[in-house]
Amino acid sequence: MKTVNTFIIHPETAEQEIALKAFIEALKIKFEITKEKPYDPEFVAKIQESRRQAQKGETVKMDLDDIWKD
Repeated sequence: MKTVNTFIIHPETAEQEIALKAFIEALKIKFEITKEKPYDPEFVAKIQESRRQAQKGETVKMDLDDIWKD
């Protein structure tokens, strides 16, 4: 029976990574390792602040032609 669940595991040490990989391979479970990092928390905070400002109407609208003016 196939499951629809996905597990995301975050090993903190090289030893944990090695042990997890060996365990998963022993169970013949397909897996992939990615080097992707989550977004920088500072960046996320800036985006959230911008969304809050937009919801409160604290934005400035510009005409497309005005964007490139000096």
